[in-house]
Amino acid sequence: MIAKLRGLLDETGADWAVIDVQGVGYLVHCSARTLSALGEIGESCTVYTDLQVSENDMRLLGFAEAAERDWFRLLTQVQGVGSKVGLAILSALSTGEVQTACANGDAAMVARANGVGPKLAGRIVNELKDKAGTMPSSGLGGGGAVGAVVMPAGSASADAVSALQNLGFKPAIAASAVAKAQGELGEDADLNELVRVALKRAAG
Repeated sequence: MIAKLRGLLDETGADWAVIDVQGVGYLVHCSARTLSALGEIGESCTVYTDLQVSENDMRLLGFAEAAERDWFRLLTQVQGVGSKVGLAILSALSTGEVQTACANGDAAMVARANGVGPKLAGRIVNELKDKAGTMPSSGLGGGGAVGAVVMPAGSASADAVSALQNLGFKPAIAASAVAKAQGELGEDADLNELVRVALKRAAG
């Protein structure tokens, strides 16, 4: 399976790009955010990919960051969310915004994406709310969303999320509270401070 491509941006369209890897052009379907992040034609770029195979189609999906690809895979596990809808959601919302919407049960935010009605948006946030806190998010077009705080494994923020979960908070609530705490305290905040402030936010 193709996991990543590194090459030159050869051509782009409304929802796709062609990446030239040593003379071989790979057509990858992308979100609007990924397309805007790839740069100019002829420039070097890297895309993280997901290969989807059906009875009569095989398509390669491309993402500027691994976090976006991981969220795409999670979104498309929800019944009614195919690759087209998954890309539409990630075009309308950053991964941080999707994370926040799922954590807070904000179906209206997800429904901003083309092709996503209220019923489907409700199903997405209901099915993913407990998984949102364990997912990575990125700053790709984050728009300042609270959920856009990156929590790499082994970091103080990730440890703080784990600490809140051990105290009985759901993953989504723990992640949202720690994201708010880190937004207040800054990226250099230590674990104890993060947990202290996050507990206040989670309890509130």
